Amino acid sequence: MKKNDKNVAEIASVMPNPTIEKLYEGMEITRQHKAEFILAVGGGSVCDYSKALSVSVNCDEDPWEKYYVRFEEPSCETLPVGCVLTMVGTGSEMNAGSVITNHDAKLKIGHVFADEKIMPRFSILNPEYTMTLSHYQMVSGIYDIFNHICEQYFSGEDDNTSDYVSEGLMKSVIHSSRIANQNPQDYEARSNIMWTATWALNTLVSRGKSEDWMVHMLGQAAGAIINATHGMTLAAVSFPYYKYIMPYGLPKFVRFAENVWDVDPAGKSDEQIATEGLDAMKAWMEELGLVMNLTELGATEASIEDIANATIILEGGYKVLGREEVVRILKGSL
Repeated sequence: MKKNDKNVAEIASVMPNPTIEKLYEGMEITRQHKAEFILAVGGGSVCDYSKALSVSVNCDEDPWEKYYVRFEEPSCETLPVGCVLTMVGTGSEMNAGSVITNHDAKLKIGHVFADEKIMPRFSILNPEYTMTLSHYQMVSGIYDIFNHICEQYFSGEDDNTSDYVSEGLMKSVIHSSRIANQNPQDYEARSNIMWTATWALNTLVSRGKSEDWMVHMLGQAAGAIINATHGMTLAAVSFPYYKYIMPYGLPKFVRFAENVWDVDPAGKSDEQIATEGLDAMKAWMEELGLVMNLTELGATEASIEDIANATIILEGGYKVLGREEVVRILKGSL
């Protein structure tokens, strides 16, 4: 861009779980340079941050209050965003969502903006750009992909075409993740993982149905308190959460076991089939080397109240949780 006489300014060191303070810093830099375009080079945190910057740089209000407390839409001019992915998992390259952390408020909040202009104008997906990722970050992203699909899959009771698509995407993630786990340089596996990440959260499989997203609410709340890697916080809370809600959405968990994990239903009760499906998911997660509890991520018994306080309760899944249930699930995640 410099060769084409473009003035280029860098906002360096965007951290995982980008903070509101970092957003304020970026707003100042962007205003100083009178930027007309934002290029995100990185993973989901950088993409999320860039979209937050897009809606904030010309905003005459505090963006945290406007976008992440009141969940209002932009009333100012926004800047276009482009993405070059170096890590996959979030799907942020193909949606209008942005997650920002406020450590003072002990909150990590996501806002999916309604205006399509907030979506990246383009995203460059080249698996070769992701090959230098650590194993920890690679599998964290893989589970983020898988759980994005689960969040949209585990809801509703109708025979929905979207769920058939979700099952295919989940099977693809499982297959490719096992190859990449053994050989991270396998181009085809990493390519399929990258493509599935985009399909998992570009709104395709959520059409025509309700959505859950409580694993993300629990995981994001944990991330706000212990500042851990997003995909790992999801992995840590997933199994206790799904075990808890399984009786309330039993037919879907049976279907999940049979269609995604190839559980043989012969001679088994629905509860046994569903449990075998979740056990198969857990075994796969352990095979990848995911963190399976919040304790390994730095949480303690003393953290539970703060995490529970930071957990936003959504109503799209099979069970609307009360606060005591949130605490119970979080304690089961330690």
